[in-house]
Amino acid sequence: MIASMTGFGRAELSRGSITASVEVRGVNSRYLDVSARLPRTLSLREKDIKEIVRTYVNRGSLSIAVTVEEESDGIAPLSVNKSAARAYVKLLNELRRATKIRESVKLEHLLKFSEVFEVPREAESDEREWSVVQEVLHLALKDFNTMRQNEGRELAKDLEPRIRRLDDTVDKIEALSKERIPEELKRLNERIAQLLEDRSIVDQNRLELEVALLADKLDVTEECVRFRSHNKFFLEALANEESAGRKLNFLVQEINREANTIGSKTSDAEIAHLVVQIKEDLEKIREQLQNIE
Repeated sequence: MIASMTGFGRAELSRGSITASVEVRGVNSRYLDVSARLPRTLSLREKDIKEIVRTYVNRGSLSIAVTVEEESDGIAPLSVNKSAARAYVKLLNELRRATKIRESVKLEHLLKFSEVFEVPREAESDEREWSVVQEVLHLALKDFNTMRQNEGRELAKDLEPRIRRLDDTVDKIEALSKERIPEELKRLNERIAQLLEDRSIVDQNRLELEVALLADKLDVTEECVRFRSHNKFFLEALANEESAGRKLNFLVQEINREANTIGSKTSDAEIAHLVVQIKEDLEKIREQLQNIE
């Protein structure tokens, strides 16, 4: 079943003191493009997150937002960044001398710089945090895919009858074409008779060959057969479990190519009108395909 590239998924999970939530938003794109907004503690995990996303999504532009909260026992696990504190004291003293301020550097001045204090991270805590985020990311992506598949089913419901209408239209074109060929040949022979009253100077064999070639050019049976074949493959791709967006786009291009050939072969107004109708339907189908993965 086809899936839309547009969707939204969210999940939240608590494990012990850690609570993580993930939001996934997707829109259409020619390729897979993933951007992730992560807490500082997970900044090195962006590549891992993208690898997980690729197991769920083949195409689309995705934005992923991850938030993590960890409960503490009420005591802030802070430590003094001694090197940062010494560096700020040195800078403030240089500033004091440059501006000839007599006031000495005090503790209250250093407290204005957040870098003086730091939160020590333990490897074990980081791994527990990443473990929870991985789990909630999978849940959010499953939720995201559920929405995409639901929308894909709705798109398929719209596309399938459109393709079947194209089959009906090309059947009408083929029937009309077969009716028109004898009429065109009769009209052609009448015009030739008018232009060439003295038929003795005409090579009858060559004339018959040219008329046969013209009749073959007027016949659109081959194009109609290919047209229906592309439609058949289109419907099969709609029902396939794999990502079909690129294949469907290719098939629409081929269907459009056959419609153009049929239009160039005919001079009949009714057939030309049906070809225009096909191209209008194909344009609507092409617009829908922009959202299919």
